[in-house]
Amino acid sequence: MSRGKFITLEGGEGAGKTTNLAFIKDYLEQHNIVVVVTREPGGTELAEKIRQLLLDNKSEAISEQAELLMMFAARAQHIKHVIEPALASGKWVLCDRFTDATYAYQGGGRSMKISTIKWLENMVQGTLRPDLTLLLDAPVEIGIARARERGAFDRFESEKISFFESVRRAYLLQAELYPERIKLIKANQPLPDVQRAITDVLRTLLGLCALNCPTSSRHGTVK
Repeated sequence: MSRGKFITLEGGEGAGKTTNLAFIKDYLEQHNIVVVVTREPGGTELAEKIRQLLLDNKSEAISEQAELLMMFAARAQHIKHVIEPALASGKWVLCDRFTDATYAYQGGGRSMKISTIKWLENMVQGTLRPDLTLLLDAPVEIGIARARERGAFDRFESEKISFFESVRRAYLLQAELYPERIKLIKANQPLPDVQRAITDVLRTLLGLCALNCPTSSRHGTVK
């Protein structure tokens, strides 16, 4: 049995991850792929408890170092108990955020040392990296406006605009550093255009490009 593929979906607040996560799952299942959908931080009982601590804006202040270590503690559990077993069994894993989010939020937003994040990434993940990352990118003001429609903000969503600008810059830097893995999707387009761009990338991953080669690169929807 061949190993499954690991796909991650990244983006700032209000980028449309939830809607497009469901779209990607449906698309893959239409191609007879068994998909495990999960999220970070979270994915296991213990990791979900860590998630609650990280998002709670009423608890004691969490230091930048503690936040980073909690992210990777949750990730270690997630990899061991969900991601690796699923991939080893031939299932595809579709994850709402992964380590690129750590580089963006803790590296960019919190100004943590990239070398420290890289060390923890190697220690916790070994050689595990996503096969494909879809980065939904939109101007911060658009994303925040969308996020406000969801109701009360969690601890991260309550940050200042400057924090999210730093997060976005860090995400875009990741895309520049790893263009073969990270595909940039312009999330401020109408939803049908966003999902068309996503489909083009997935078709290439599935080896379907030869049947109907994508035209999105001519329209600038995918980088």
